[in-house]
Amino acid sequence: MRWAALAAVVIAVGATGWTRGGAESATGPSPWDKLLAATKNPGDWVTYGGTFDEQRFSRLTRINDSNVGGLGLAWSYEFDTNRAQESTPLEHDGVLYVTTAWSKVYAFEAASGKLLWHYDPEVPGAYGAKGCCDVGNRGAALYDGKLYFGAFDGRLIALDIKTGKPVWSVVTVDQRRTYTITGAPRIVKGKVLIGNGGAEFGVRGYISAYDAETGKQLWRFFTVPGDPALPPEDKAMEIALKTWSGNNWIKWGGGGTVWDSMAYDPELDLLYIGTGNGSPWNHQFRSEGKGDNLFLSSIVALKPDTGEYVWHYQTTPADMWDYTATQHMVLADIVLDGKPRKVLMQAPKNGFFYVLDRSDGKLLSAMNFVPINWATHVDLATGRPVVSADVNYLTGPKVVIPSFLGAHNWQPMSFNPKTGL
Repeated sequence: MRWAALAAVVIAVGATGWTRGGAESATGPSPWDKLLAATKNPGDWVTYGGTFDEQRFSRLTRINDSNVGGLGLAWSYEFDTNRAQESTPLEHDGVLYVTTAWSKVYAFEAASGKLLWHYDPEVPGAYGAKGCCDVGNRGAALYDGKLYFGAFDGRLIALDIKTGKPVWSVVTVDQRRTYTITGAPRIVKGKVLIGNGGAEFGVRGYISAYDAETGKQLWRFFTVPGDPALPPEDKAMEIALKTWSGNNWIKWGGGGTVWDSMAYDPELDLLYIGTGNGSPWNHQFRSEGKGDNLFLSSIVALKPDTGEYVWHYQTTPADMWDYTATQHMVLADIVLDGKPRKVLMQAPKNGFFYVLDRSDGKLLSAMNFVPINWATHVDLATGRPVVSADVNYLTGPKVVIPSFLGAHNWQPMSFNPKTGL
């Protein structure tokens, strides 16, 4: 059976002044200010998570529990592939933008379903063998008249949102290795942020920032150290290198890829990224069975202007079960233990639901949301999981819960600020 995309029946469009392909006035708001304003318009969905805090909460009220039963199909469109479809569509100015398998991009008139344009980056079919989990693409980013998306073969591409024609394209990875891109880029202060996948087959993780207008690389933050025989790239890599042992990880890259989750807090001016598993999984081989291996399976806060490290929290030290922390992070202001807190929340693969103070990374809460056996609990004093005695598969076959597929994987989650759920 072929996959189809179903359009929203009701599209409410507000006037934000951020029009398709519109020229910027010398005295008007900047493109960044326009994007910030557009995220505050309930009728638009201009970022991957709906807003920069990635809450994925719709503030529209016309469709509700009293009339949802009366909804029906307005229109549909059948894509040209039955491969993985994992995209969150964007909507602005009455147009829906959606990415599909093989990194193809479509623009539809939201009300009618009319296809406005289609772009195929023509990813070589042989490149599909480099991916762990099919050739899906989770979404795009909109900014200043352009749409940005990552192609499966590691390119970051900017298209004119009015015509779908390429504006620029840059290769963000070493295409000789097993890097891929399936995640959605984010825009922060005129920079396009993109990570990549590939840790299953041997790469070194990082996130890069590119100038949204020109495609010029502005900074790159590595998530795991490089060759210990060479000087570390920055202070963060100095910190990380102390938590690795030997040099076996060099051949396999170390892992820690930023293949999905990012969030941004404009007030604190902090960018948050989630990092993935080690490469290879085997901690004994990767690091002589020693050390926490930063910044694998971690939430890391960076300064978006420079990529400078601010703080981190590691959900699974010395990860050996593919318990990535790349699952979506939600930013919210909540009351916890009677005190208002600015928090970051994540439900990653390892089965614990984490609540962190997003200003400094302090762990506030960690409770399992599914049955688990790899750890008994998380020690709030140290922030570390208390690992069970008999889950090391290097000593023989073990039943470990959750599996490597995770208690929660890439599937989006949402937060309702009205109910706190």
